[in-house]
Amino acid sequence: MLVDFYHLASSPLERVLPQIAEKVLAGGERLLIVAEEAALKPLDQHLWNYARDAFLPHGTSDGSAPEAQPILLSAATEPLNGATHIAIADGQWRDEALGFARTFYFFDGSRIDEARSSWRALKSRPDAECRYWKQDERGKWVQGP
Repeated sequence: MLVDFYHLASSPLERVLPQIAEKVLAGGERLLIVAEEAALKPLDQHLWNYARDAFLPHGTSDGSAPEAQPILLSAATEPLNGATHIAIADGQWRDEALGFARTFYFFDGSRIDEARSSWRALKSRPDAECRYWKQDERGKWVQGP
């Protein structure tokens, strides 16, 4: 399993998450976006309106036909849409993410200690490949050490 740690230091989740979601869909995969219940409605609205000329087909786990959604937003880590990729959008690590082929773990400065703890735990697992991403001074994502 591949776990990408995205440290949100200069770009907010609202800018980064749609880019990742577009790439997942372009690769023919489905995505489960997990966050605390209170964050789901704002994320849902943002995915509808993040760009004038783009569209990310998505729905919520409590909506109609969650199994048909290419991108599903949920407070639970159950891939009702058959997703093989998961994005943890609230910075709170969930061990259930280890059951997915690829995990995108987004965290900001308020969750850095939790992210470091998760990194150490995952690096000791032979079945986990962890990568750390940060932005350079131009805003480009580069892989860190």
